[in-house]
Amino acid sequence: MSWNPALDPDCPTGDAVDAIDTVIVPRARDLGGFEVRRALPAPNRQMVGPFIFFDQMGPAEFVTGKGIDVRPHPHIGLATVTYLYKGKIHHRDSLGTDQWIEPGAVNWMVAGHGITHSERTDGEVRQNPHSLFGIQTWVAMPKDREDDPAAFEHAPKETLPLMEGEGKEVRLILGDAYGERAPVETASEMFYADAVLEAGASIPLPDNHEDRGVYVLDGSVVVAGDTFEAGRMMVFRPGDKISLKAGEAGARLMLLGGATLEGPRYIWWNFVASSKERIEHAKEAWRAEDWKDGRFHLPPGDDAEFIPLPEK
Repeated sequence: MSWNPALDPDCPTGDAVDAIDTVIVPRARDLGGFEVRRALPAPNRQMVGPFIFFDQMGPAEFVTGKGIDVRPHPHIGLATVTYLYKGKIHHRDSLGTDQWIEPGAVNWMVAGHGITHSERTDGEVRQNPHSLFGIQTWVAMPKDREDDPAAFEHAPKETLPLMEGEGKEVRLILGDAYGERAPVETASEMFYADAVLEAGASIPLPDNHEDRGVYVLDGSVVVAGDTFEAGRMMVFRPGDKISLKAGEAGARLMLLGGATLEGPRYIWWNFVASSKERIEHAKEAWRAEDWKDGRFHLPPGDDAEFIPLPEK
């Protein structure tokens, strides 16, 4: 697919850098020998559009016999997508889904009223040294979709729109941007894209979305003379025309945003909701451990253990 002519960069000048509303420095979290960098939620910014959680996983190297083992755990009120650059993760959920997450593909899990899933590097993967590198995000659901039935959709890499040209390559993961639309159905307006820029290449942000942010995964970008290195998320003011230019080593970016929701969300553990009551009901349901008749069920094929409800 050729590059969309509408994507010719319109670089900001002068005080256009003031269009940056927030710069977020992710916090490092150790998940038992595996480090993540969490950009959202941040102390001064809960969401970018509907995106309420944003973790950079790795890059990490595992020796033979080692890997990640995220035991079955519950979610409500959100949808998840894990986008990998390297490695693979075995996803199982309470719907009966048994799907490997691989680089460039989309695994879209809608929690809605409630779902349980596990994430592991198991089987043949552990029989040799292996790498893991990717981004995991949560998308908060609109109020009228919070209690939707749980669902899962897989979109292979080759089904995602790919735009190339002028020193840049953009793969659209979710939503719509630059005149293209990704195949996965979402509950609200959004965009999420993986962009690779050669040194000096420029790309504008989509101007048809209210909230827009950029995470610098590798290299650096320049906005109106200011340079932002890897490991930074910038959130921009609505309505301003913004263009990013890759630094001397090029850049890899995650572009994200969309329509803002009706109000803030409450987050506790793996639960996202528009009210504290919804969180409390989910806590009680998981604490009950009624996997047969209760709200939550364990994933078939991975039901021998689970993560207990935290005390705090």
